[in-house]
Formats: sequence, C-alpha cells, structure tokens
Amino acid sequence: MSQQLKTPTLIDVRGPRFGAAITLVVLAIALATQNAWFLTLQGVVFAIGAIRGPQFTPYSFIFKRVVKPRLRGEVVTEDSRPPQFSMGVGLVFALVGLLGSAIGSAALFNVAVGFALAASFLNSVFNYCLGCQMYLLVLRVRKRSI
Repeated sequence: MSQQLKTPTLIDVRGPRFGAAITLVVLAIALATQNAWFLTLQGVVFAIGAIRGPQFTPYSFIFKRVVKPRLRGEVVTEDSRPPQFSMGVGLVFALVGLLGSAIGSAALFNVAVGFALAASFLNSVFNYCLGCQMYLLVLRVRKRSI
C-alpha cells in the first residue's frame, strides 16, 4: 500500500509567534492565579490547533484580521505540521495541568503550566519553537528506523 504525499499547508511564520505571545499571557495568568479556567481556555486553543491546524485557532484569526494587514515586508511561509505538532504537545501539558487541578495537586498544575509557559516564552521572545524541534527529531528517528 503506497502512501500519498500530501502537499503541506503553508502558513505565515509570524502567526505562530503571535499566538505564542498570547499563549504566554494566558498561561502566566493561569499560573499566577492558579485558575484552571484560563488553562482550560488555552487547552481548547491547543486542541483546535492540534486537530485542525494552527491556522484555525482564535489567535490565528486575530493575527490574520488585525495584525497581518498592518505588517510590512515579505511574507515568509512555513509548513504548518511542526506548529500543529507543537500545539499537540501544548495540549498534553494543558491536560496534565487540568488533571493536577482536578485532583488538588498544585505541584502537578504548576509544573505542567510552567513547562507550557516556558515553551511559549521561547517561541514568542526568541522565535524558537520547542515543539517544532521535537517534531523534526521525531521525523529523524522515524527515518532511521525505516
């Protein structure tokens, strides 16, 4: 059985970085207030991005409608699959954090939210997508095992 190669969806590279900046703020509020509702909100955004793609998140909608029209310069695009994988990783951390909240484990909540917050900080401030790097590592490992 042969696999069909699907043409990757290309997205503006600035979109995920903008989304990471909003994520950083939402997760910082969740961590500072110990409020699971903020983590739930962010978890929904992660789920949309992981399932449909980062270009379908509410943050992407804001970027496309409000921010992008005001930006100048050449639009550089990237494959949407690494940011989509990254959103899946964020979703896992959000779910672990929500589990911590549900069972009354502040430590689990704090660690999970802290890791997601650190990753969003790296992406929004330094343009370094940790989840995207994990995606590339998984591809390399898969290639070697074939």
